[in-house]
Amino acid sequence: MRRLPRISDAEWLVIQVLWSRPGLTADEVVEALKGKVAWSARTIRTLLNRLLQKKALKYEKEGRKYRYFPAVNQEQCIRQERRSFVQRVYGGTIAPMLAAFIDDARLSPEDIKELKRMLDRKDKR
Repeated sequence: MRRLPRISDAEWLVIQVLWSRPGLTADEVVEALKGKVAWSARTIRTLLNRLLQKKALKYEKEGRKYRYFPAVNQEQCIRQERRSFVQRVYGGTIAPMLAAFIDDARLSPEDIKELKRMLDRKDKR
């Protein structure tokens, strides 16, 4: 399996649009991001081209337009980003990260029960 490309924060916003709605044209991606980012259409087109160069996107030519499709799996990219975050911020150690998230979060009694169930399932493996 080929290595997943490193996707920047800005590129991430663009590819998320295409994960949710594959096959959009550049104009449609621009429209989908309108009001969410303060970027020009040119900036969004540049990000599409970067994602193409990284092989994170592919395209199909349709007349004079191009339709863009993700060439990388969303779940795999999320997993890679999660692992990268844990490595960069917590030195690869999960427990301090979970402790920080739990300390910062407002957890309902049901949330706490669900977390305990997840840990119990993990412990039984």
